[in-house]
Amino acid sequence: MGQSLAGGLLRLLDGRSSLAEKLYAQSQAARWSLSLERFSLSLERSATKRFAGESAPRQKLEDYLASLHLEDLALAAACAAGCESAWEHFFATYRQYLYIAAAAITKRSAGDAYAREFADSLYATLYGRETALGRVSLFNHFHGRSKLSTWLRAVLAQRYVDVLREEKRLESLEDEEGQEKVLPAKQKADWEPADPKRSHYLRLLAAALKQAISSLNPLDRTRLISYYLKDLTLAEIGKAMNEHEATVSRKLERVRQELKDKVIAILKSGGAAKNGPHAQPGHGTQLGANAQPSLDDAQIQLCFEYATEAWPFDFSPLLDAIPPQPGISKSPPPDG
Repeated sequence: MGQSLAGGLLRLLDGRSSLAEKLYAQSQAARWSLSLERFSLSLERSATKRFAGESAPRQKLEDYLASLHLEDLALAAACAAGCESAWEHFFATYRQYLYIAAAAITKRSAGDAYAREFADSLYATLYGRETALGRVSLFNHFHGRSKLSTWLRAVLAQRYVDVLREEKRLESLEDEEGQEKVLPAKQKADWEPADPKRSHYLRLLAAALKQAISSLNPLDRTRLISYYLKDLTLAEIGKAMNEHEATVSRKLERVRQELKDKVIAILKSGGAAKNGPHAQPGHGTQLGANAQPSLDDAQIQLCFEYATEAWPFDFSPLLDAIPPQPGISKSPPPDG
């Protein structure tokens, strides 16, 4: 006789002789110090996803849970929980695979800088963030039905589809018959009329970015200097800062997202005016002599689009003026 999924899980995952304990042992989750309770939650999420809206006989539910890629599920659950040793194992095991997968998905050569950056950008999303309801991680969407490597490749592929859709949205226009066509970015600049406020938007963005960088804590600014200004590798930064490469990569991605969020907040609030002489009133905002107008979402999007087309500002002096942490060389290490 069928039983509800929730009731079946409560019986299956409860007690010392439960199926959950057997699966927990098979998954080797203890090596990540992942508790039975956390692992059981992963099993419950997976079963709920599989049997949503239907009753599952006990044997069917047991067979499903036993068919999962349990070691991969435990690793994902431990990473989602923020376990450092699990992250180091994940980084060492899947980093090269992600580089190869990203190169194939983006149709670039192995070792291509864009493909590697695209793969590295995944770590922060996987790592997640703390919220009032607990840590939110992309790993929570891995249910163990496929191998972790297969799932990671699918995630990368979906992210790249999203990138292509966004690029198409920004670069498309309709022809005379009303049919959409897509132009390369460099051709777009040829037909698109110049925005008289373009330089103004770029100045606002530059001021907001300068303000956002200045507000970062010293360690995060040091990571930016080391990676973007000094061209140090993740391994070199990790050695100098006593951090694993995976940790460095995650923190760099977090800083990038934090900077973007700060910049958007500054532009929305009009806070970028304080250091610039180019303030112009707008949107009915009452502005002081030194205030900048607040920008709406469309104007902020224009700021970023103009910046990707041509960025006229050099932030090297701003970053270079920040003293690095001990152990971080101000110059790239010598050859040999």
